[in-house]
Amino acid sequence: MSPSDLSALQQRLAYTFQMTERLRQAVTHKSYINETKDKTVEDNERFEFLGDAVLDLIISEALVARFPNAPEGDLSKMKSRVVSEGTLARIAKEIDLGRYLYLGKGEERTLGREKSSLLADALEALIAAVYLDGGLSPVREVVMREFEPALQELTRPEMTADYKTELQERCQKEFESLPLYQVIRETGPDHQKLFEVEIRIQNTPYATATGRSKKEAEQRAAQIALDKLRKGWPPPAD
Repeated sequence: MSPSDLSALQQRLAYTFQMTERLRQAVTHKSYINETKDKTVEDNERFEFLGDAVLDLIISEALVARFPNAPEGDLSKMKSRVVSEGTLARIAKEIDLGRYLYLGKGEERTLGREKSSLLADALEALIAAVYLDGGLSPVREVVMREFEPALQELTRPEMTADYKTELQERCQKEFESLPLYQVIRETGPDHQKLFEVEIRIQNTPYATATGRSKKEAEQRAAQIALDKLRKGWPPPAD
């Protein structure tokens, strides 16, 4: 494989490198260097380190802009989900990144092109390569385009921060009891039902919310209850 073979990857990214050596380094695994002793290129580990930081910055900016009222803890959880190894590996597979990797024979034999960890690392290295080659603006365009589906998933109630778990942990710690969830109303036809859920903490009604599933309604009610707890109102009964 030669740098010219990477043209399809550049087309998929909608970015043309000024220095293809950066792209070549981004897709070169250390196993290739160790086995071939190729001194013309470095492996992608340093790029991986930088790409991780660049990706964190861009996704953090996006989350702060999209969720202006989210507390820091929720933003951190959402960022962790978006930049997880699973998400990175999925995106790497979508752009067929494994096809372009320079691997040693050992990695080839163990299906390195399909390994989630290896693909995730290579994607971070690729992000760093775009950043070093063109700066923040073009890499932001690439990242936002490729990560948009993952960001969109955060608006689905079942993909947001796990408010139920957070509420449970807080109630156990502060009140030594668990929140109770109860469906108090169901409306609409079977194919389009709305569920209204009430949360009680120490037998005190604390929050209600509706959703198109019980899970969605419970998450929304838990979020409301957490907001009230943070503000210290209303105090649960003794």
